[in-house]
Amino acid sequence: MNTQPKNPLHGITLQTLLGELVDHYGWEELGRLVNIRCFNNDPSMKSSLKFLRRTEWARKEVEQLYLDTFFI
Repeated sequence: MNTQPKNPLHGITLQTLLGELVDHYGWEELGRLVNIRCFNNDPSMKSSLKFLRRTEWARKEVEQLYLDTFFI
């Protein structure tokens, strides 16, 4: 059985997570909080998801911001 009872991100897709952060902060503030180019220069959901899926350190920063924003 592959359950993750203590993982608050279990079942939340990266697209949903990023969408909620963009709705909450907007691209400008999100780019200030997590300083990555895809948030600061001509941001889009498609380019941001592509970058986050390929770049583990950036994905972890965004996931931590999500947890800090909505769970703590």
